[in-house]
Amino acid sequence: MTITAGHLPAIVALIAGILILIMPRLLNYIVAIYLIFVGLVGMGLLKWLHL
Repeated sequence: MTITAGHLPAIVALIAGILILIMPRLLNYIVAIYLIFVGLVGMGLLKWLHL
């Protein structure tokens, strides 16, 4: 099974959901990291990752 850029958000969401269920205090950190990552990708600063 190959992981494409289309699968990446679903995998991240699944892992984040499981972590939030296990440790609800992680919600703030998970959301913050996700928003920072999306912002960096949106500004084109992570093009070297080819996402």
